[in-house]
Amino acid sequence: MTPGPVRTASGGHRLFARYAPAPNALGYCGPESAAVLRAVASGSSDADVTAIARQFSGAWPYQATMAGLAGIDDPLDARIGRAYWTGNDVTDTIDREQFGRDLLDTIRPQAGHYWSHLDESLLVEASPTHGFHVLGVYPWSRMLDMGRPEALHVLDSCRVTWGRVVTVGPDTLEVAVRHLVYAAGVLSLDAERVEQVGHRLDGATFIDSVDVGDHVAVHWNFVCDTLTAVEAESLERWTHWQLDAMAPRLHAQHRCGALD
Repeated sequence: MTPGPVRTASGGHRLFARYAPAPNALGYCGPESAAVLRAVASGSSDADVTAIARQFSGAWPYQATMAGLAGIDDPLDARIGRAYWTGNDVTDTIDREQFGRDLLDTIRPQAGHYWSHLDESLLVEASPTHGFHVLGVYPWSRMLDMGRPEALHVLDSCRVTWGRVVTVGPDTLEVAVRHLVYAAGVLSLDAERVEQVGHRLDGATFIDSVDVGDHVAVHWNFVCDTLTAVEAESLERWTHWQLDAMAPRLHAQHRCGALD
């Protein structure tokens, strides 16, 4: 696979814009800004997305906290964006417990009653990644034993997953991916399977070029980024780390539910 372009600090705005539009367009997070994000993500605009990014109650506090701990001035620096969405060397150097404490201090005051779990017990699951937001901070993992199928669907869709391109079409790609499965208190990844995933949002694609065998990032059933082999491996590694870190909690939740 041909290495992608070197990502500079200014490229961090486009990186944020690539991962944010799919859930934003669905109304799950952020302001009504899909058109601006789409233009930046597709490379047709160089707009500064800082004001928009600040309104994302998920990604922005994470990237701001990570930037502070990493000594990087701009939360939208590409190194921070890459660290948050897929993991990189910055992710590895940030102290996870300190990150968790600082993040919870930031988001706890705005949390509602569905977020009463944001206490020190969550620090063992803390990682400076989007995976922690989805699998640890989000309340959905606490609903897996409640008979609500949307819980697993949201967790699987909202996390960023890696995929390998099998075929390339004008609007969709066939991508080999792995999905989350849940059974008896265990959340894990199933076997790899090939499925069609879109890469155009209202006519705009966020991937400059892609070939069979390339690695891509999938967010809300949308291919939003191309990944180097190192980036794909990092995303896979941090996903497994997060699943392992949350495993004792899920087991305890399931056991309590069974006793009830």
